[in-house]
Amino acid sequence: ITFTIYSDGSNIDRAWPFDIIPRVMAAEEWRRVDAGLRQRLMALNMFINDLYNEQKIVKDGVFPLEVLAGSKNFREQCKGITPRFGVWAHICGTDLVRDKDGTIYVLEDNLRVPSGVSYMLENRMLMKRLFPELFEQCEILPVDDYTTRLHETLAALSPNPVERPVIAVLTPGIYNSAYFEHSYLAQQLGAVLVEGPDLVVDADDCVYMKTIDGLRRIDVIYRRIDDDFLDPEAFRPDSALGVPGLMRAWRNGKVAIANAPGAGVADDKVVYTFVPKIIKYYLGEDAILPNVPSYLCMNDSERDYVLANLDKLVVKPANESGGYGMLIGPRATPEEREKFRKQICADPRNYMAQPTLSL
Repeated sequence: ITFTIYSDGSNIDRAWPFDIIPRVMAAEEWRRVDAGLRQRLMALNMFINDLYNEQKIVKDGVFPLEVLAGSKNFREQCKGITPRFGVWAHICGTDLVRDKDGTIYVLEDNLRVPSGVSYMLENRMLMKRLFPELFEQCEILPVDDYTTRLHETLAALSPNPVERPVIAVLTPGIYNSAYFEHSYLAQQLGAVLVEGPDLVVDADDCVYMKTIDGLRRIDVIYRRIDDDFLDPEAFRPDSALGVPGLMRAWRNGKVAIANAPGAGVADDKVVYTFVPKIIKYYLGEDAILPNVPSYLCMNDSERDYVLANLDKLVVKPANESGGYGMLIGPRATPEEREKFRKQICADPRNYMAQPTLSL
């Protein structure tokens, strides 16, 4: 089991570390977290669908137009589309953190191509082998049914009314940092693992997989490729990872894609700061799980505070993921902080900051 660190040029493939001391969460606390995550994802899906259609939340002044206009992940190609069930983000990887006072905060939402669940499943399998007595003596909620639930979710999206929809996991290939997960999930789901060149969109706008027996229709694609590389006809024309015509097939309802293209509009560190308001607007409820207190650099007073306290804050770019492109102020050098100062002043919409938490 390996993962990749692209910033380490000498040894990018590393073995996955396993901590034998589990992080324990009481059932009552988990029920609250579970309810909070469900609430959050329901509101975010309503938010995404609204942005690509009527944009009521913008017209009502709850979500600023300038934030939407500055979003790098808002896809014009998705306007006017409502996916099946109105769901854009079928899988979400929400980062949680527990502060020293015991409060659980949402650190960020990952809605584009969330990754990492396979490591959790493997960790649980190792724990069962190493400490079987723990599972005999304690009531521990199982995670074994994750791939079954994932399969049910994906199969329900199929536009093709067949008993057993054909599901494909679309991977960038063996050199991707999460390739272990792509192959693992494909095997567990009973899905086919494919790369872009393995698929073709035919004249009927259906997606087919090339096989030695001819073309085989694909009903659902669990994509692990970013929007930019998904379809060279719709996004980056130089992409060799995607499938020409895939967006056309999806728009015409001939294939389902999870997560849907364009879902990343809500996977934005600046949008994150508005999630409590988004929940209140669509659901009429207060957020069950709080955000980490945040500062938007697009607001003058908050930007001034961030610039004056770069040595104390964590500064994040709006659209990066996986911890890339961020500044951890207390650990940064004066040169790194000065570099970020210039970047923030040049493009304040693209940055937000949070205090460092004592865990």
